[in-house]
Amino acid sequence: MRQLTIATRESRLAMWQAEHVQALLSGRGHQVTLLGMTTLGDQILDRALSQVGGKGLFVKELEVALEQRRADLAVHSLKDVPMELPEGFSLACVMAREDPRDAFVSNHYANLDALPQGAVVGTSSLRRMALLRALRPDLRIEPLRGNLDTRLRKLDEGLYDAIVLAAAGLKRLGLEARIRAVFEPSVMLPAAGQGALGIEVRTDRLDVVAALAPLAHHTTWLAVAAERAVSRAMGGSCSMPLAAYATLAQDILTIDAAWGDADGQLPVVRVRLTGPVSGLPSAAELGQRVANDLRARVLAQGGTLAHLAASAHQPG
Repeated sequence: MRQLTIATRESRLAMWQAEHVQALLSGRGHQVTLLGMTTLGDQILDRALSQVGGKGLFVKELEVALEQRRADLAVHSLKDVPMELPEGFSLACVMAREDPRDAFVSNHYANLDALPQGAVVGTSSLRRMALLRALRPDLRIEPLRGNLDTRLRKLDEGLYDAIVLAAAGLKRLGLEARIRAVFEPSVMLPAAGQGALGIEVRTDRLDVVAALAPLAHHTTWLAVAAERAVSRAMGGSCSMPLAAYATLAQDILTIDAAWGDADGQLPVVRVRLTGPVSGLPSAAELGQRVANDLRARVLAQGGTLAHLAASAHQPG
């Protein structure tokens, strides 16, 4: 038996995720407490993340708690974890993935096709914006920030005709009934890591790494390693309209990726590569190849290196 403290954001979904990990570790004989924290990303709700520092705003305070030894591990939605962690920190565990797809949520319309021309759809994800514009250029895509309950409340208040959320969060909180339709990956590719939980630790905490090892899900970890490699190689952050989704069948990994123009001037570019993988390095290498191919195709259709750089660093 050893005492472990989990650092977590205090939103209802984040607490569910932390309590899920707490239960699994407790079941293996550990004594586990939670350290709830409010991050800067939770506090700044009037601007898109791409304008105020990116998804790292959701993890910085938790990393400080790890650094100060007030916590031993931090549980994150993996899609919120920056592609490059600070020196001294690492992902010790990636857990089994929930539904990776995006969900269409509306009180009046059954799916995206049912929306009338000019309908207002809420999302602050540049990836979702780019893919929605490609599917329905007539829609008004409006910013939508806040935790999951806040976003649903804004929909219920009539501020949007529909909103797009990660299906995983709705399912984890027992809100699956709010989902009117899901977007298959062939229609709207998910973000890298969407639906998966990642556990961050100090790299030197080998005792915590060992305690987390039984919670790791090998298939999910290989898939998200490839997805995150695509995003890392593209300079990806929440400021780049980039999607990456991988699936593993036996030892063969298939990666789909899509890049969208934040300004809507260029069409969405898609790439698919398939190859054998034997571990995290080969999965990441395949992701790197996907990024190289994606970049080449963007340039071939009239994009420029400056254009790619701008999409990675400018707010959308």
